[in-house]
Amino acid sequence: MKAVHFGAGNIGRGFVGLILHKAGYDLVFADVNEQLIDALAAADSYRVHEVGANSRDWSVTGFRALNSSTHESDVVAEVATADVVTCAVGPNILRFIAPVIASGILARDSSLPPLTVMACENAINATDALKAHVLENAQADAAAVTGRAIFANTAVDRIVPNQDPSAGLDVTVEDFFEWAVEAGPFDGAPPLIPDAHFVDDLAPYIERKLFTVNTGHATLAYHAAAAGAATLAEAMTIPSVADEVRAVLGETKALLVAKHGFAEAVQQEYVDRNLARFANPHLPDTPERVGRQPLRKLSRHERFVGPAAELAERNLGVDALLRAIGAALRFDVESDLESVELRALLVSASPRAFTEQVTGLDAQHPLFDRVVDVVAAARAAA
Repeated sequence: MKAVHFGAGNIGRGFVGLILHKAGYDLVFADVNEQLIDALAAADSYRVHEVGANSRDWSVTGFRALNSSTHESDVVAEVATADVVTCAVGPNILRFIAPVIASGILARDSSLPPLTVMACENAINATDALKAHVLENAQADAAAVTGRAIFANTAVDRIVPNQDPSAGLDVTVEDFFEWAVEAGPFDGAPPLIPDAHFVDDLAPYIERKLFTVNTGHATLAYHAAAAGAATLAEAMTIPSVADEVRAVLGETKALLVAKHGFAEAVQQEYVDRNLARFANPHLPDTPERVGRQPLRKLSRHERFVGPAAELAERNLGVDALLRAIGAALRFDVESDLESVELRALLVSASPRAFTEQVTGLDAQHPLFDRVVDVVAAARAAA
């Protein structure tokens, strides 16, 4: 079995790559980072250090690495003969890897079983987005793509912090992970990946993860930055910060219980587990890493506005989520381009224009005016 994974960064190596290696796949990493690809191509192995209550180390071997920019034809050939293609490149990069994947699928021998394609991104239905880009690149051959590949959405969860520069290819990750995959597209014959679990309805898992893990993690990052904490684990020892995270997750829990029918006790257990993950002292995660790209995180269907809008539509509480949005608007990291852009837009645009442009909320939405008030307060303090 062979898997091609796009994105050889920390998540690619420390999460998806590790799981595929453990499942017995010959692994091909594809990336445009020349230095990283050269290091992988020269290495026989790298180690993944899982830290937490159940710490252990894994050695990943049997992989190859290709530069998808300078050796595109080689990557196309690998995709054409693979069993699985995955990616962890970021939602905004999917359109750039789509042409190579499309070419690989079209070059695939029609006698081979369909290729499994799964985008492992922190975004809702990321594989659907990737499929749309692939079909757009295939143009008149779109039917051939759908006949030779199966596209399945996933929900992925593992905290992978910034790494020590001296670590080389080794990756430190938390000792918890979850990889849920929609089962429907496989018609009862999913790929062999023992550490993934295949579910009939992925939507509840995607939203539970996004609105608990990602919403909670980002809330912690923005309040931690405002409090001057150096790490997220340190921030969780600050009562006012930890209280804000708990309050936000109390609100998103109410939405998940009302919308998806999760038992309240089960969802509270999930919340408590994630609060413990955020406080893991073995993970040197920072507000700067988790808080980066605030404009994306404040967009319509992302981790703050997404759940807050649905809660407002149900006349449920959103006070803590609004405070988290306010903290995000104060996020000021010069090395993060979105943070710089947000600060400039906050000053130049009116609060109503900013709210419409950044959050995508319609002026008639019950949440709109409340977000405008938060933006106005942040603008006055900027």
